[in-house]
Amino acid sequence: MTAFNGIGMGLGNLARLSDAKTRSISPENFTGEKGKGGMATEGTGLSASGNLGQGWKISPSVSLQANASFTMAEIDGPGVIQHIWLTCHTDSWRHLILNIYWDDEESPSVRVPVGDFFCNGWCERSLVNSMPVSVNPANGFNSYWEMPFRQKAKVVMENVSDHNHTLYYQIDYTLTEVPADMAYFHAQWRRSNPLKYKEVHTIVDGIKGKGHYVGTYIAWQVNSNNWFGEGEVKFYMDGDGEFPTICGTGTEDYFGGAWNWDMSGQYVTYSTPFLGMHQHIKPDGLYKANQRFGMYRWHIMDPIRFEEDLRVTIQALGWRSHGKYLPLQDDIASVAFWYQSEPHQAHPALPDAYGLEVI
Repeated sequence: MTAFNGIGMGLGNLARLSDAKTRSISPENFTGEKGKGGMATEGTGLSASGNLGQGWKISPSVSLQANASFTMAEIDGPGVIQHIWLTCHTDSWRHLILNIYWDDEESPSVRVPVGDFFCNGWCERSLVNSMPVSVNPANGFNSYWEMPFRQKAKVVMENVSDHNHTLYYQIDYTLTEVPADMAYFHAQWRRSNPLKYKEVHTIVDGIKGKGHYVGTYIAWQVNSNNWFGEGEVKFYMDGDGEFPTICGTGTEDYFGGAWNWDMSGQYVTYSTPFLGMHQHIKPDGLYKANQRFGMYRWHIMDPIRFEEDLRVTIQALGWRSHGKYLPLQDDIASVAFWYQSEPHQAHPALPDAYGLEVI
């Protein structure tokens, strides 16, 4: 029997022994070295530790300087990142950009505002109870996306705001052999604000190579009255032209709901292992004038596989008079999650801090 490499964990293989080595990086062990945790004598907890001394939570977090980047982890492979936990204040969620690089690449494979990566793009906490992403009280962000690498993994948090922010984090990984057929994890953020009339929101395009699409998160602000989710999600793959290979039937259908998410005249939120409409922010009668939604769909059990290229779009459609569709001009921000062979195409440039801002 082939030795178990410690990858693809679940109840079915939890009892199997492996030679894989478990390591973890945090502000209490910046390198993840064996036997090097909790040794700090300087850090954000120094004052609180008083006379307790070394080993007593002296470095639980880091200060992210304004308009600067901080390398959270740099790991020599081969190995797999298996869990990321972090927390930071809500006012930073659109202006702290998570970047992840594989194998000394110059362009990051993951480049997403941290709130959106954890399905909280509106900078207002919404709990998530899904398989790859869990958000828990209060502002505990968890990722269980499996992220293999062969030579190196580098995780960088970029602060594009004019303010310093405090970041707590822990990155749990295993050092082990990575099979040849394992692809690299990618994630990309896009925003249409507002979406132009009769245009579609592009969730992702320009993907080149072989891989599979595994998830979508959308933060959607409705800029008009009435139902907003008649639009179809479309997957154009492997040379598709005007028409896609996969075409959905409506926005709430794609996210696993039905009939406008309406029960007894109210939107009903839900968060399940593979899909959810977990966030509904209502107007407050004063300064919060628009309805906002957070939705995710994980293609874990049904990945969208492509051989050469992929583009994913979503329509924004409501209703106008006489039973006709109304193309909407909403504020739509999305994250696409996928695995592919390298090299990847560089992500489009993110907007500036004002273009990122929740307004």
